[in-house]
Amino acid sequence: MTDQPSQKTEDYKSTVFLPATDFPMKAGLAAKEPAIAAQWEAIDLYGRLRAQRAGRERFILHDGPPYANGDIHMGHAMNKVLKDIIVRSQSLLGKDAPYVPGWDCHGLPIEWKIEEEYRKKKLNKDEVPAAEFRAQCRAYADKWVGVQRDQFKRLGIMGDWEDPYLTMKFDAEATIVGELLKFAESGQLYRGAKPVMWSPVEKTALAEAEVEYEDVTSTQIDVAFEIVEAPNAPELVGAHAVIWTTTPWTIPVNQALAYGPEVEYFDCRLLVADRLVADNEREAVWANLPWIEQGRYIVAEPLREALEKRISKALGVTVFLRPDSDLDGSDLAGAVARHPMHHLGGFFAKPRPFLPGDFVTTDAGTGLVHMAPDHGEDDFALCKANGINPVFAVEGDGKYRADWLWLGGQGSVINPKFVSKDGPICTDLAQAGALLAASDDFRHSYPHSWRSKAKIIFRCTPQWFIPMDAPGPVRAEPVEALRHAQGERMEGNGASLRDVALDAIAQTRWVPERSINRIRSMVEGRPDWVISRQRAWGVPIALYVHRKSGDYLVDPAVNGRIVEAFRAGGADAWFGADHQALLGPDYDLNDYEVVNDILDVWFDSGSTHSFVVEGRYGEGARADLYIEGSDQHRGWFQSSLLESCGTRGQAPYKAVLTHGFALDGTGKKMSKSLGNVVDPLKIMSESGADILRVWVASTDYFDDVRIGKEVLAGASDAYRKLRNTFRYMLGALSDYDEETEAVSYAEMPELERYMLHRLAQLDAELRAVVDKGAGSENWLEFSRYSRAIFDFANSDLSAFFFDIRKDCLYCDAKSDPKRRAYRTLLDTLFHALVRYVAPIIPFTAEEVWQSRFPSAEDSVHFLEWPEVDARWIDTDLGDKWEALRDQREQVNEAIEPLRRDKIVRSSLDADVTMGELLPVGDVDFAEVAIVARVTMGEGDGIIVRPSDWHKCGRCWRKLPEVTEDGALCDRCEKVLTA
Repeated sequence: MTDQPSQKTEDYKSTVFLPATDFPMKAGLAAKEPAIAAQWEAIDLYGRLRAQRAGRERFILHDGPPYANGDIHMGHAMNKVLKDIIVRSQSLLGKDAPYVPGWDCHGLPIEWKIEEEYRKKKLNKDEVPAAEFRAQCRAYADKWVGVQRDQFKRLGIMGDWEDPYLTMKFDAEATIVGELLKFAESGQLYRGAKPVMWSPVEKTALAEAEVEYEDVTSTQIDVAFEIVEAPNAPELVGAHAVIWTTTPWTIPVNQALAYGPEVEYFDCRLLVADRLVADNEREAVWANLPWIEQGRYIVAEPLREALEKRISKALGVTVFLRPDSDLDGSDLAGAVARHPMHHLGGFFAKPRPFLPGDFVTTDAGTGLVHMAPDHGEDDFALCKANGINPVFAVEGDGKYRADWLWLGGQGSVINPKFVSKDGPICTDLAQAGALLAASDDFRHSYPHSWRSKAKIIFRCTPQWFIPMDAPGPVRAEPVEALRHAQGERMEGNGASLRDVALDAIAQTRWVPERSINRIRSMVEGRPDWVISRQRAWGVPIALYVHRKSGDYLVDPAVNGRIVEAFRAGGADAWFGADHQALLGPDYDLNDYEVVNDILDVWFDSGSTHSFVVEGRYGEGARADLYIEGSDQHRGWFQSSLLESCGTRGQAPYKAVLTHGFALDGTGKKMSKSLGNVVDPLKIMSESGADILRVWVASTDYFDDVRIGKEVLAGASDAYRKLRNTFRYMLGALSDYDEETEAVSYAEMPELERYMLHRLAQLDAELRAVVDKGAGSENWLEFSRYSRAIFDFANSDLSAFFFDIRKDCLYCDAKSDPKRRAYRTLLDTLFHALVRYVAPIIPFTAEEVWQSRFPSAEDSVHFLEWPEVDARWIDTDLGDKWEALRDQREQVNEAIEPLRRDKIVRSSLDADVTMGELLPVGDVDFAEVAIVARVTMGEGDGIIVRPSDWHKCGRCWRKLPEVTEDGALCDRCEKVLTA
């Protein structure tokens, strides 16, 4: 039928079987969705699903805990919606797919917020009793758990909101400390003084995952250390070794110099001219300038000219480093220098030995590196190997300790003014005659705390570590990583945590596949895990350390009492505990130090599998899937992996999905300062959660994705078209009676059987995304899933099948076999599509379902995957109809110019002559192309003319039996007289 009525249409309007439905075209999601969510809560949708699926195959998606400290942002929304889509799709497959949401409630994110409140009131949090401060942290976290819970529920996230997991629940804190004690009992824990990433602002050690890198401009300096001993090259005594550094504040803590054993060095004379000479003039004026000799300096051969330029720039005159002799790195073995500030005595008067370092390169600097074991990993390792220990000169706030001979009590060392070329360090070095060059223009990447945004330092402090390479406890299973390394099967006895973790990575499915490279490289190169923090809010490292031996107590009975104390009173129980009672009669509290450091919050979240997955589903249970952003390869994915591998010898997950980040519409990172933040709460209040969910499902979320007005407009348009597809089906099926109308597959016309073929193809494509066993190559690619649904609804149904069959629906007799076949197929399509879309747009799917099958106690989300017969796949039929669809498109393109010029009002007014028509069999191609008639002609083109037949007044088709416009065709006459 055309959309344009003829003169006599009104006479027959009441005889046409038009679709009838109350389902509105305008969604009104922002107002409608909360009511639907309330209905789900009223019928206990989640609880009833658990009861219905009890005993079925279980699919566990373990929720990575967000921090409970503020309204949700677009990253939260993207992450939670993706998780919900996956959980709902697994439930649709008939599995028991629980979802237990959780929150990370300890650590700096929350503690920092409470400190901010104190700072606003000009109060010092250190003056507040610890118990009071911790109570405020707990209350703050509890408040935001409630706020975020409501916001996540508004997104349509289905889960156990009545019993989420919180790391601050007493049972959780007891389990976390129990996991720590497992490491202690297996010997996988030690306390040592090593350089760790330290925030002077937050006054605590940081994990790698708590650090971000930003470009900064630093002061770079070249400092001369006078050589006082050189047994392999006595002539070097009196010369100066030159070091280059971008952290001037480490010079007051220097204890040695490192050289490269394979590096070639020059012993150079420093010659200074009386003016600055341009680079292209240097050689020409070499012999004509009055040079002043200013001493001898050692520098790596490839770096000599760069050092010359730095010194020349700093002095404002031309400097030459004229090589007097070549040196091998071995010539520096056994050499000793003295610190530039040796005249201060004490620490600074001690000799600074030259030590061979394989990390010394000639990429930048001078080829000689000053060693401060307090402030660098390489420094610490090399000095420790040579009996040189840290001195702990820099305090937690970044200042040198008060009794330090040089700059004691001063700082902070991350203050640009303090370390600038005009600051006290450079000024003192210059007065000592040791500062060759200094400039404040060195641009480089530098680590910052991602919370305070302040620079961090490497600082040696006593901390608790989990070793990565120490031999671990005996393991029953062989370690794949070791087998690969050895080329043969090995027993896993004594395998290190790194070995076990790398083996677990190899046995885990990573989505996308390339993400395995990121996690593997991080685990391969990571240092020992520093698990202690110097804070107040969190789970304490509940250990007793013997005052004389320095060993921590390992006693399962004591540990059992500790865990039970935590279970009864939470982490606070440790700080107010009767420690003698916890130790029991076998130990004297006077012999032990009570450890009060706080556990790294990543250990908390890394332990969640133990009290969520195992705690709810039994010992040994593992999550089928973890899902978080790509930054969690160094965060939650890794901490969970290491915690589980250290206590269970395997990963806590079978598969891991990594998604990208949400950027603004132009591809920039969202930032309040830039004013480009896209707020999910605002989108839901204006457009509805289902629009946001369509966006998530449609994105290629394995990479970073964009969201803005244009992107959301595209999501809204896709949603609108899909909604109209459902609206049409609801109207067309308003009075459908399966018992009296349904026809069998064998009774269906070719077009209906072709659509069943397409439905079966769609079903297979969608299953490949949701069912790990059905087509694992595309597993969890929901952009493919949603695109397939939208394309099917728009192209296969609305633009093709519905378009062809609307004449049949409107004008055929209700009992006509073709109309019955069409409605039978519409019913099949409806039941399939409403299920397919339910994981993506759960609110709309519920509205659609309730519109056809209203029930206060029912829900579309109780349904399971539609029954689609794989035998509907008919390749020959499919090929035939794909060709017919192509030919139909060619006809439409040929008609369009006539329609545009108003030569024909619709395709029904057109006669088409084709030079070649595909074999159609029993198919009426005029009906498929929706034209008056199709005839064969000469040539290979398509000719379109206005039809000279008359138009039926009821169905508006132009047919040969219609004697005049407005009269009835044979079919319509028969329908009306029956």
